[in-house]
Amino acid sequence: MTSQFPTGEGAAFFTKRQQGKLPGILGLEWETVQRGEARGRYTVEERHLAPNGYMHAASVIALADSAAGYGCAMSLPEGATGFTTIELKSNFLGTALTGVVSVVATLVHGGRNTQVWDAVVRHEDTGKTLALFRCTQMVLWPK
Repeated sequence: MTSQFPTGEGAAFFTKRQQGKLPGILGLEWETVQRGEARGRYTVEERHLAPNGYMHAASVIALADSAAGYGCAMSLPEGATGFTTIELKSNFLGTALTGVVSVVATLVHGGRNTQVWDAVVRHEDTGKTLALFRCTQMVLWPK
């Protein structure tokens, strides 16, 4: 059985696949999605804010987790059928009320049964780091 994910251009594939789902609803855009790395962004809009007027933590998590997940999909070992997140953690260091928020996610560990991904979320206009994110993905195999 082969993976359901592409081996070529991932950014276009995941941009299309996310339409109507949370990443699409949040307007996440992808520059690069490839083995070992994913880069994306969104422009801060009202939909990304909490009722208190500051950026909602979930919008930052959605960006970082989607980047790590899409990168994981592109980095699956041969024969794997998918993955699922088994742990995630985020440290929030700042916020943004306007501008563009971007992420770079990188594969830290790519084993047969797990992958560990780190992601750094930044405000593109100021360069300020907004969040540091780490997640562990369990690789799924056919039964």
